[in-house]
Amino acid sequence: MSAALVLPIVWATAPIEKAVQPKPARAASLDLYRKYTEALLRRYSQMAMETGRVPSLLGRELFRGKVTNYVVRGFDDVVIFVHDVEQCLNELESNPLQLIERIALQEYTLEETAAMLGLPVWTVSRQYGHALDQVTEMFLTRGMLERLICCQEPKTVDISLYH
Repeated sequence: MSAALVLPIVWATAPIEKAVQPKPARAASLDLYRKYTEALLRRYSQMAMETGRVPSLLGRELFRGKVTNYVVRGFDDVVIFVHDVEQCLNELESNPLQLIERIALQEYTLEETAAMLGLPVWTVSRQYGHALDQVTEMFLTRGMLERLICCQEPKTVDISLYH
């Protein structure tokens, strides 16, 4: 006989737990929207400066709850656009807001921002991407950005048509 060890079968048991539900997949990756979000933030910065950020006009009483048409035809449209973007930015936490302000609005480079904050450039780059994704999600839910339509998405085919 060989010196091999024979082990009996061991049945492992564990209490049954509920399966962890995966996070729902986003319709399209938010990093596709980053350049559009940055463009909207630059537009916001320019328009806010042109209007002088008139705080007396930005009261709660003057605006309806949801504005989705951002074709700028006059001063009123500019004020509404600036107000809506400010509401989105006010919902951010302090760290993402600071990155958005420095990089997108004040147009500092990643390197300059990293030096100001005392962080590595790759950390600032990663955190800035996450901050842009948060703002993008806000813009998408409020209708300030339109969802991209991907022509490469798989389409379902009704097989019964071919039988």
